Amino acid sequence: MANIKSAKKRILVNQTKADRNKAIRSRVKTYVKKVDAAVAAKDKEAANAALLACISEINKACTKGVYHKNTASRKVSRLTKAVNAIA
Repeated sequence: MANIKSAKKRILVNQTKADRNKAIRSRVKTYVKKVDAAVAAKDKEAANAALLACISEINKACTKGVYHKNTASRKVSRLTKAVNAIA
């Protein structure tokens, strides 16, 4: 355990940031699962609606620094490709 006051503060701040990032990442995963479920059910309209919401969440996470911009772009690209593959 840290003895110096600034080190104790860093531990608290790091924990707060980690919790925030974890919550945002979890939220994105939930939206991705909704898109995947709609794609698996081959429901084009539901998949498109879920995709729009998911892209918004991914972009928010990217803006907040939870995801790197290339990671966010890759996720959006893969999801869009999966939705577009529905016949």
